Amino acid sequence: MIPAPPPHAIGAILLTAAMFYGFISGRVRVEIISLLTISAIALGLYLLPLPGQVPTDGLKLAFEGFGHYALVTICALMVLGRGLVTTGALEPVSRLLTRVWQFNHRIGLLVTLALAFGMSMVVNDTPVLVLLLPIIASIAANGGMPASKTLIPVNSAVLIGGMSTTIGTSTNLLVVSIAGDLGLPRMTVFHFTPIVMMAAVVALPFVWLVMPRLLPDHSTAAGHEPRAFTATLRLGDPSASRERTREALAERLPAGLEILSLPDADGRMRVRGSHAMLEEAMRVLGATAAPAWLMERLKRGYASSGEDLTVAELSISRDSALVGKSVVSANVAELYNLAILGVHRARRPWQGRWDTSDAGDSAFAEGDILLVAGALPNIQQMSAGENALMLDGAKELPRTAKAPLALAIMAAAVVPASIGLIPIAISALGGAIAMLVTGCVRFDRIGRALSAKVIVLVAASIAIGRIILESGAAAWLSQLIALGLQFLPAAGVLAAVMLFVTLLTNFASNTTAAAVGTPIAFSLGEQLGIPVEPLVLAVLFGCNLCYATPVAYQTNMLIMSAGDYTFSDYTRTGLPLVAIMIVTLSALLVLRYGLY
Repeated sequence: MIPAPPPHAIGAILLTAAMFYGFISGRVRVEIISLLTISAIALGLYLLPLPGQVPTDGLKLAFEGFGHYALVTICALMVLGRGLVTTGALEPVSRLLTRVWQFNHRIGLLVTLALAFGMSMVVNDTPVLVLLLPIIASIAANGGMPASKTLIPVNSAVLIGGMSTTIGTSTNLLVVSIAGDLGLPRMTVFHFTPIVMMAAVVALPFVWLVMPRLLPDHSTAAGHEPRAFTATLRLGDPSASRERTREALAERLPAGLEILSLPDADGRMRVRGSHAMLEEAMRVLGATAAPAWLMERLKRGYASSGEDLTVAELSISRDSALVGKSVVSANVAELYNLAILGVHRARRPWQGRWDTSDAGDSAFAEGDILLVAGALPNIQQMSAGENALMLDGAKELPRTAKAPLALAIMAAAVVPASIGLIPIAISALGGAIAMLVTGCVRFDRIGRALSAKVIVLVAASIAIGRIILESGAAAWLSQLIALGLQFLPAAGVLAAVMLFVTLLTNFASNTTAAAVGTPIAFSLGEQLGIPVEPLVLAVLFGCNLCYATPVAYQTNMLIMSAGDYTFSDYTRTGLPLVAIMIVTLSALLVLRYGLY
């Protein structure tokens, strides 16, 4: 009979459950939940210290994550990845992909998957996908496979590659760091790479050949509706359409254009439709999708400068400065001399297909796509300044002269750590400083490289992991789990641990799953007499099996709007891949550590 957990353990379990619920619900920003978690630990342990501790020890436990070397390493790697992107060091990869896709679509997808896998081994997952997303969109627009059939497979390859090294994802670093703090010998960069490489041999054929068949064709040629933008049309003569009914307007407007509101007293009406539909509606009604004075100013300015008026789509990324702003507060007309013509709202997993109550000045969110008009240099400037991805094939001009230097700095940071000469925290920090000093990453853009959400989430995860361990919650949970696993063979135990962490990852946070799962793995090893290292790797691998839901990982959300995916697209392709990886990785761990 398992005894009841200590009071502090009950509090730690309840706090962790509350944190998971906050992440799953999506009602509060991740940063707020993370800070509230840290505050709850600090205040709780100050008022009710752990046995044998004083109140100030609780404050140290709650806040030490901000100074943890794992967080320093993660931030340094963000800067290194940013340097490769901004200098165009990976541009040769882009050119190679374009040539291969022109030769053969199927081979092009295979090469793309292999390159995505390889790059994500040494560069954080998000910068790799940020690089590939506009390339894939451009290839699809030029006759390649539809983006809806390629983005989820490429994202899966990125995630598998990121799993294979300690620096591939911030979660890997977190698991390795927590395990090191608990007494496990430090792992080198490529410590478990052979295991993942063998699993990839099994998984990538499914990703390459089967996944695209399970995904819908969302291209316009296949009959799927093109991306829909919500726009406010300003009628040139408000009185001409003010008295018209919805039915009368619908007869004049393109088929498929949705009328959200009839013209008001100022002649403004809201509609939703494709870019082509909006253009036709403006022609029929003599309207503009931006204030008339702004469009006239743009046309006069571009007529005198010789620049053509260009329309482009910009996707709002996770760390874009546009998140939380609106068409008015973004003020792109004055900042970049551009006009926002329409907004494509990213579909959220908790909403229906479209939110028809979308207000004209509602805040932008991650994954939204802006239809902007202006000179191409100004659009590129906005793309760089607001950290938004251009989906029409164009992109920010990189500082190519520094590309070899950025590659050299990245190699100097990764190689010594990979062979165990110096800790990755030291080499990555030195590489980040070198990127800044040499100008590969500008000092005034350091905020674009770092993510406040990741920083506070990692700090909160470290604090959760410590309180789970020191309160006795890890020992109690491991006893509970061991009770159900004691009759299973080692492969079954590893698969069960991996599945448990995978469920937490796909419905909450992979960093929190890592923080909770790692100390449990240590206690479980002692309970069942299994070496700790394969159990820790089972936790690490489980944290990376985040294919089955769009909220499981930030790259999943990044591709959701660009591929026009639904929640079911992720589950239909992700669940089989999760099953393949759990079975394969469990068997490989048993063979690697002789647990048969």
